[in-house]
Amino acid sequence: MADLGYDGKVAIITGAGGGLGREHALLVASRGAQVVINDLGGSVSGEGGDAGPAQKVAEEINGLGGVAVADGNSVSTPEGGEAIVKTAVDNFGRVDILINNAGILRDKTFHNMTPDLLNPVLDVHLKGAFYVTRPAWIKMREQSYGRVVNTSSNSGILGNFGQANYGAAKMGLVGFTRVLAAEGAKYNIKANAIAPVAKTRMTEDLLGAVGDKLDPKLVSPIVAWLAHEDCPVTGEIYSAAGGRIARMFIGLTQGYYSPKLSVEEVRDHFDQIRSEEGYIVPSGPGDELALLLKQLS
Repeated sequence: MADLGYDGKVAIITGAGGGLGREHALLVASRGAQVVINDLGGSVSGEGGDAGPAQKVAEEINGLGGVAVADGNSVSTPEGGEAIVKTAVDNFGRVDILINNAGILRDKTFHNMTPDLLNPVLDVHLKGAFYVTRPAWIKMREQSYGRVVNTSSNSGILGNFGQANYGAAKMGLVGFTRVLAAEGAKYNIKANAIAPVAKTRMTEDLLGAVGDKLDPKLVSPIVAWLAHEDCPVTGEIYSAAGGRIARMFIGLTQGYYSPKLSVEEVRDHFDQIRSEEGYIVPSGPGDELALLLKQLS
């Protein structure tokens, strides 16, 4: 089969001044995409700013024969999101692909979590994805085409000690992705999410020796596929780590039904309620309602 390409496609990648975002940018640019390299250039905790990282990656891509421009706006404000999309439109005339990758860390156990640790993480990860996606979404709807890839995390989907702020933001992105998938369907806009594990500036102190096997370059192929026009799926989540790609999903058990449900019945049938035998993977609320109506009839 022919190699996949992105000729004529314009991609915005946030947080692309290093780590995962840089690898995503290098890959799609090497296959023909015109890329906006967005990065505020702040610290891991989101402080400060430096135009250097974004500019360096853009120059790297251009030096390799690709096409890229740097953008140093912050994803964490509506104005920043609008400005990032404007960079793409001003330079390339359109937006086809958006990879929401920007992120920061402010880890602390929950009993020590304070607003100054919570709000910036929500602003960058969750609100940041919203602020950049909305102006890009309007362009995608107008052209009846778009691909959005959001960066979730197993810390949100599964939970992780000391990351209540980060986990909440990352699981929020799952819900955000599912809504985008539902609303984008009739406009040929597909939205999916990844839950990556890779050795980057944000994780190198957390992963230890195993980090050497978790090259961020090995996450980018699934991102590039989800961003491609041939990708058939929407609203899905993919785990990506060290060259292994796997689908993660939300399941619903068959449960227990009683028209006169009591707390004692819940207690006595709790194993049945929790049993994974015969579970379904709902594509949306309608699938859950269909199962419910079947049991009610």
